[in-house]
Amino acid sequence: MPDIILASKSKVRKTILEKNKISCTVKPSNVDEEPIKTSLLKEGASPEVISKNLAELKANKVSQKMSQNLVLGADSVIDLEGELISKPVDRDEAFKILKKLNGKKHYLISSVCISKNGSMLWNYTDKAELTMKKMTDNDLKDYLSKITDEALYSYNVYQIESEGRNLFTKIDGDKDTIMGLPIKKIKEYLIT
Repeated sequence: MPDIILASKSKVRKTILEKNKISCTVKPSNVDEEPIKTSLLKEGASPEVISKNLAELKANKVSQKMSQNLVLGADSVIDLEGELISKPVDRDEAFKILKKLNGKKHYLISSVCISKNGSMLWNYTDKAELTMKKMTDNDLKDYLSKITDEALYSYNVYQIESEGRNLFTKIDGDKDTIMGLPIKKIKEYLIT
């Protein structure tokens, strides 16, 4: 498989690539996501469209500078009954997000894009359905106390492969998608 540039500083995404024997160099895109999300929401874009657009923007931005390389951009968002929920900026916001998700079904959407020479070659969006247990405020605070800052800001508000698994009564979907990188489809693309 070809070496790729990962347009993300996510350690989780880098680890998933490496576990799947895909060599990568990290070159974060440093895209300011919030104004883009705000603009797309004003236009009525769905969470899937927003996730796809952000993944493409990140990949294209880095691939303009690294024109001979394949660049992988990725983005993940939570869709709660049509409301877009992004990663928390602090622990108070993380608690508020968990309270919103508490006892409810939501979707985690992960999009990936591979670009070269500043243009998208391929993209894919996958969705997992998660149903969170009904928990007390103390349960939520106890969960947050067990999560490091790095993990909290990297994985939306839950680490599905660790403590976060205990938040859910039901999970339908690919674990790698939930962790932010639907690797099976990426490998299929890179092999062909």
